[in-house]
Amino acid sequence: QLQVVESGGGLVQPGGSLRLSCTVSGSTFFDQNVLGWFRQAPGKEREGVSCISYNSGRTYYTGSVQGRFTISRDNAKNTLYLQMNSLKPEDTAMYYCAEDVGACSASWLQFVLGARTNWGQGTQVTVSS
Repeated sequence: QLQVVESGGGLVQPGGSLRLSCTVSGSTFFDQNVLGWFRQAPGKEREGVSCISYNSGRTYYTGSVQGRFTISRDNAKNTLYLQMNSLKPEDTAMYYCAEDVGACSASWLQFVLGARTNWGQGTQVTVSS
């Protein structure tokens, strides 16, 4: 059974940095998958942030984080990362990771948002002075 465990969140001042991690276990198609980060701010719908494909290393970022966030993965450790720099108060949210087949793209993020019913516990990121 697939399990994901997110970590690395915390309280940071605007302009600061955090590095999130997501460890994936129990995957049956890890070498064909896409891993992605999602977030949900209080009172808002969950949104896709970024994704990365296993085979091609292709990445995608939603516009609001482009140039500030960097997604990466260590396939040997079954771990996904999200380096977040120049953090803004509007980045405050619970961050989740997810895995599925397909190709990393905006459409993949939307597909997972619509299809996924079970999520991990997430990791809280709070950007505040």
